[in-house]
Amino acid sequence: MKQDQITNSIKILTFITLILFCNCERVEESPKFQVDKPAHFPKIHSPKGNELTTERVALGRKLFYEKALSIDSTLSCATCHLQRLAFSDGKVKSLGVKNSLGARNAPALINLAYDNFFFHDGGVTSLETQAMSPILNHAEMAFGIHKAGFRLAENPIYQQLSQAAYNREMSAYVIVRALAAFERTLISGNTPFDAFFYKKDSTVLTKSQQQGLAIFNGKANCIQCHSGFNFTSFGFANNGLYQISKDKGRSRISLKSEDEGKFKIPTLRNIAMTSPYMHDGSLPTLESVIEHYNSGGKQHENQSEFVRKLNLMKQEKIDLVNFLHSLTDTTFLNNPRFGAY
Repeated sequence: MKQDQITNSIKILTFITLILFCNCERVEESPKFQVDKPAHFPKIHSPKGNELTTERVALGRKLFYEKALSIDSTLSCATCHLQRLAFSDGKVKSLGVKNSLGARNAPALINLAYDNFFFHDGGVTSLETQAMSPILNHAEMAFGIHKAGFRLAENPIYQQLSQAAYNREMSAYVIVRALAAFERTLISGNTPFDAFFYKKDSTVLTKSQQQGLAIFNGKANCIQCHSGFNFTSFGFANNGLYQISKDKGRSRISLKSEDEGKFKIPTLRNIAMTSPYMHDGSLPTLESVIEHYNSGGKQHENQSEFVRKLNLMKQEKIDLVNFLHSLTDTTFLNNPRFGAY
């Protein structure tokens, strides 16, 4: 699917979802389901009418691994979002049904409950809306959310789970909400860095990692874009990956020239597990990412003012990479609550 076709599809999906599925008022979580999150993370909110419950999360988890959501029943959400890779897939661009090549690198699914924008260009603004796109996209599942609803409605097990979760028959309405409910529980915050910074355990980071943290906050100034509990400003930036952007990025959504080449600033949590990097998967390793930023970028006209030559020494680059490894959450990668039944 061409980039402009994808943009139009996203806009249509957003319009449909606003009408049919979403009440955008957000409420604090119900005591019916408590997400396992660190004390230093903010409260989690969901759209009114899709508050988390055990039944909704369980249904969403089952649907996440359900291949019947694709037209030929060969792919599930989990095909391109593997838990052991922090729900990324390790590929430059993912393959959809009939080996269709995707347009961008599959993003990792980490702490989505705190995001207000989804996809690399922020084309949708709720997890409920997001769930529709890969099912419809011709380069992914190539089916359609309503067709998927009709197919699963023929399954008595799904009918039972749907009634328990939403008190209604299995349908597109239920699929998008249940998937969103499960994805809001994918919380990661149990890393060596968290133990060092929030629990004041000075023994968990090596000397090199501590030096890398100082470089991250200081000389490299990574913290300008990768700040806070989730190591992201939740904004968009042009990081100078190209002098001329083939993928227009955020400007495809905003229609503003100043947004050309801007993409969503991702969390750095579990970053060592989610290679290759960038929206197009063009940088294969953390070392290549550091080299890109150290070079100062390609000087795109919209390039962020914070992307500049860093003049990092060899050991400083090693320390910075080592620090990024301290953001790996092994409990998240192995949590049985996130795996297939």
